Amino acid sequence: MKIIQFTSDNTKHKAFTEELNQRVSAYFKERKISMRGNAQLYVKAILMIGIYMGSFILILTAPMSEWWALFLAVIMGIGEAGIGMSVMHDGAHGSFSDIPWVNKIATSSIVILGSNAVNWKIQHNFLHHRFTNIYGYDQDIQTKAVIRLSDHAPLKPYHKYQYIYTFFFYGLMTLSKLLGDFPQFRKFTQEGLTNLERSETRKEWFKLIGIKTGYLLVCIGLPLWLTEYAWWEIILGFVVMHFTAGMIMSTIFQMAHVVEGAEQPLPDSEGVIHMEWTVHQLHTTSDFAQNNVLLNWYAGGLNFQIEHHLFQHISHIHFQHIAPIVCELTEKYQLPYNVKPSFSEALRSHVRRLKELGRITETKTGQH
Repeated sequence: MKIIQFTSDNTKHKAFTEELNQRVSAYFKERKISMRGNAQLYVKAILMIGIYMGSFILILTAPMSEWWALFLAVIMGIGEAGIGMSVMHDGAHGSFSDIPWVNKIATSSIVILGSNAVNWKIQHNFLHHRFTNIYGYDQDIQTKAVIRLSDHAPLKPYHKYQYIYTFFFYGLMTLSKLLGDFPQFRKFTQEGLTNLERSETRKEWFKLIGIKTGYLLVCIGLPLWLTEYAWWEIILGFVVMHFTAGMIMSTIFQMAHVVEGAEQPLPDSEGVIHMEWTVHQLHTTSDFAQNNVLLNWYAGGLNFQIEHHLFQHISHIHFQHIAPIVCELTEKYQLPYNVKPSFSEALRSHVRRLKELGRITETKTGQH
C-alpha cells in the first residue's frame, strides 16, 4: 500500500508538537510515575474479567430460568466490552504495563471478543492511528455493509435512513469478527501488512483457526454439554452477549471520530497531507464527557480519544490528567480541540453526522 506522508512548514505547528511532548514528559518525570498502568488498572482488569467469567460460570453451574441466563448473557457482554476497552486495548498498545509479557497477556484477552491480536494491531494500531479518518486507509471509517461513515464513500439511497438502522449493525461488530478475521487476515497478508507484526503467515493461519475453534467450543460447546438449555437458547444467549458488547464498543469508538468537527482529509496526488501528524490528530479526533467518572473508568479512556491518539503509548488511566495540558496548548497555538461536553451530546452529534453522511453527495472536507 502507498504510505501517506505528513509534512508541514508551519513553524507554529512544529512548536506545538515539541512543547506538547516536553510538557507531557515533564508531567510524569516530576511525579516520578510510569506512563503505563498501575495497581488501579490491574484491579479494573481483574474486575472486568470477573464480571465476564463469573457470569459465564453461573450460567454453567447454577440452576436458573432462561430469563436469568439471558440477563447474565447481557452482563457478560458488558464485561466483554469492558475487557476490550480497558484491558486488551492498553495491552495492544503496550501501555498496560512496563513489563512486556504482561502486555502480551492483556493483549491476548482479545480472544474473549472472538478475535485475534495480529488483525487488531494492523487495523487499529497501524492503519487507524497512523492514518486517522483518511478514507481508503483508516478502516474505522470504511463503509460497513450498509453504513456510510465517510464523506468520500459512494452514496446509496438507503443511506438516507442509516441514522435509524446503524446502531443495530453496530451490535454485530464482534460477531462479524468471528468469520471476518479470515478474509481480513488474507487481505493484510496480500498487502504485506502482516510483516509489520513479523508474523509467519502459515503459523498465524493455524493460530487463527485454533483460536476460533477453541472459542466456540468453550462459549457454545460447554453450555451444550453442561446445561439443559435448548441449543437455540444457547445460540440466542451467545448472540445477545456479542450484540451487547458490539453495541457498546462500536458506539463509543465512532463517537470519537464520526462526529461534527472531526474532519476527514485526503492526501494530495503525491500522497502527502500538508500538516504535522500531531495537528492532524487534533483535526480528526474528538473527546467527550471528560468529567463523567463512570464513563472514564469503564470505557478505558476512549472518551479521551485526542489524548490517546497523541500518546498511544500512555495508559488510559492518565488521560484525564494530561488532557488539561493538551487543552492549554491548543489554545496557546490556536489549534482545534474538539470536545463534546457529555455522552448524550456526543451521541446526538454522531447521529447528526450519520444523517449528513446519508445525504451528502460531494465531499465536505478536501485536502490539507
